[in-house]
Amino acid sequence: MKDITQQFGTLYNPVKAFVVYQKNSVEKSIYVEAYDMDKNGCPINAHPLSLKESTQLASALDTSEELTRKFLKPSGLLPKNVLHLNPEHDGSAIWYTPAQKVSLFFTEGLGIANGEAFVPPLLWKATKNTLYIYAMDTQTEIKEQTALYHAPFFNLYTDGRVCMGTVSVNIKSDCHLEEFMQSWEQYFFNSYFSHLIGNASPIKENIIQLWQKLVGRDKPFPIKSLLKNGLTIKKILS
Repeated sequence: MKDITQQFGTLYNPVKAFVVYQKNSVEKSIYVEAYDMDKNGCPINAHPLSLKESTQLASALDTSEELTRKFLKPSGLLPKNVLHLNPEHDGSAIWYTPAQKVSLFFTEGLGIANGEAFVPPLLWKATKNTLYIYAMDTQTEIKEQTALYHAPFFNLYTDGRVCMGTVSVNIKSDCHLEEFMQSWEQYFFNSYFSHLIGNASPIKENIIQLWQKLVGRDKPFPIKSLLKNGLTIKKILS
């Protein structure tokens, strides 16, 4: 019989095995036991995980986490509209968008037609799973003390957090910064605005009537209708 094992590629032999034990109590403490492997690949010599073995294990796992290091990493130069970046695996980004015309979608019960309308300058703060959005009255002199306003949209909590409803958010662990920002903006503007959360309007006037006047027309968003929320950019950096 012909030996074809050389055609299979690199052969890896087992040299260590680790068993993780968890204490059956409230604190759920962890204990790791290490095993050497004999020439037949069977575990022998059980012993507590040593410092050297811990270092070797951490080094091996480090290469498997390379994808997470790409999270929020820019594909080129840092975009000019990015204000703050925390590129940890559970990190966040803060960026702004200028006053612009976008497509907006509303549920039928609101009585607002779907269509394009101008929105004010917006400040975005997002993690993999959560989005906060605020309005601003400027896009030229943005600094830590810049005052923030309630974003003039439905589906928002008073702290700026967006209720995504049934939208399936899928931000990958290796998502580059530009894709991350674009994805959140698309998730937000491609979803249907349906209701106010709480009884308070996020603007000084009737929000339904405002969007009825703006959708489908070339009117700039009336900045004077925005309501301050007591926050500044510095306060949301943490």
